[in-house]
Amino acid sequence: MPPSAIDFSAVTHVIQFSVVPNTDGTLDSSVNGVSLANSSNLVKQAHLAGRKALVCVGGADSQTGFQGANSAANRGTFVTNLVNFMTSRGYDGIDIDWEPLDPTDASQYTNLVKTLRTNLNAINPQLLLTAAIASPPTPASLIASVANQFDQINLMTYDLSGPYPGWVTWFNSPIYDGGYRFPSTSGLVPSIDGMVSSVAAAGVSRAKLGIGIPFYGYIWSGGTGTSTGGASMPRQTWSTAPTVTTLGFNSLVATYYQPSIYHWDTNAQAAWLGIDNSGSANDKFISYDDQRACQSKVSYARNNGLGGVMIWELAHDHQSGQTDPLLQSIKDALATPGLLSIQSTGHTVDLSFGTTPLGSYNVQWSSNIPASAWSSVLVTNISGTGGVLRVPDPAGATQQQRFYRIKTPP
Repeated sequence: MPPSAIDFSAVTHVIQFSVVPNTDGTLDSSVNGVSLANSSNLVKQAHLAGRKALVCVGGADSQTGFQGANSAANRGTFVTNLVNFMTSRGYDGIDIDWEPLDPTDASQYTNLVKTLRTNLNAINPQLLLTAAIASPPTPASLIASVANQFDQINLMTYDLSGPYPGWVTWFNSPIYDGGYRFPSTSGLVPSIDGMVSSVAAAGVSRAKLGIGIPFYGYIWSGGTGTSTGGASMPRQTWSTAPTVTTLGFNSLVATYYQPSIYHWDTNAQAAWLGIDNSGSANDKFISYDDQRACQSKVSYARNNGLGGVMIWELAHDHQSGQTDPLLQSIKDALATPGLLSIQSTGHTVDLSFGTTPLGSYNVQWSSNIPASAWSSVLVTNISGTGGVLRVPDPAGATQQQRFYRIKTPP
C-alpha cells in the first residue's frame, strides 16, 4: 500500500513500522523495508496532507534487542541512533513498541523513555514520543509511572485470545467481557474495557489513551470436544485445542463471509462468523472487526473520554482503486452526528441526524445565541447499528426562535 493511497483525511498520525533494535544499540531498518525512499515517500505525503509521520522502533519479539540496546554501555548510542534516524528522515516523532514488556524490564524501559524524552525536548519544534502497549503482563503501574513522558499511549487491544491451556474460544478484540469468566479460573475474559480500566485505574489519563482497532481477524479451526464438535462459536471449551491463524480483513471477507453465518455478539460488542460443518476438523470460529465493530469502538472512545483510536494496519483494508471499507466506516463515525436537519411539521419541529453504534447523544436547545444555558430535548444511547435518528420537539414550533445542537461525550 503506497503512502499516496492513504486517505489522510481519516487519520491524524501515521506510524511507519518499523526499525528493530539490535543488542549493540544499532538499528535494523531493512527487516521491515524502512528504506530511505520509503521513509521519504511517507513523510512527504503525510506533510502535504498536514499530518504527522512517526517511525516505530520495535515490534513483536523485540524484547531481547531492547534489553541489549538499553544496557548502561549501549543506551547512549541507541538513543543517538534513534534520534538521528528520525531527524535525518524528517519524521515527527518516535513510537516505542517494546514487546513483550515484562515487569523485569521496568528499569530499562523507564530509562529509555526518559532519555528519549529529554533528547526530543531539545529539538525545535518539539517532537512526539508515543507508545504501543500490549495487554498484560505489561504492568499498568509501569505505564502510569512514565505516562507523563508520552504524547500518546496506544493500547494494542487485539490479540486478546488464543488456544491456550484453560482457555475458551474468545474474540480477538471485544469491547466488553460481558461478565463472562473462564470456567478454569473464574477470571474475567480479556476485553478493551478491561484493559482501559486497568490502565486508567493505575493513574494514566484517559485523554492520553487510544484503543486499537485490528484490520484483521482470528480464524479458529478444528479442535475436538466443544459443544459443536470443533471450534465454531465463542465461549467454547475443548478437549483438543483448535488452531488459530490470522488473516487480513479483505482476504477474510472474500474467503469466508456469508450472511447466513454472520453473527453480532451484543454482550461483547464483536462480530463473528460461525462454520459448523460435518466433522470437527472443518469447523471454524472467525472473530474479526467489521464496519459495525469499528464504529462501536469510535463511540466507546468518545463515551469514555479517550484520546482516540489506533489502527493495525491500514494495508489489510486497502483495495487499489476502491474505498477502504473499514477506514471509511471509522471516518464516517468520526463525522457523526454531523449536520442536523430541521423540519417544521405542523406544531412539531422534527430534528434528524446520523448516529453510530454505541453512540451517546444529547439533543439540546436554547432560545438565544450565544447561549448561557442549554436544555435537553433528548438524551439517548444507541443500542443497535446506528443510522438516522428522528427527534420530535413539540415545543419547538411555539417559540419565535429556538436553536439546536447535539453534544457527544466527553
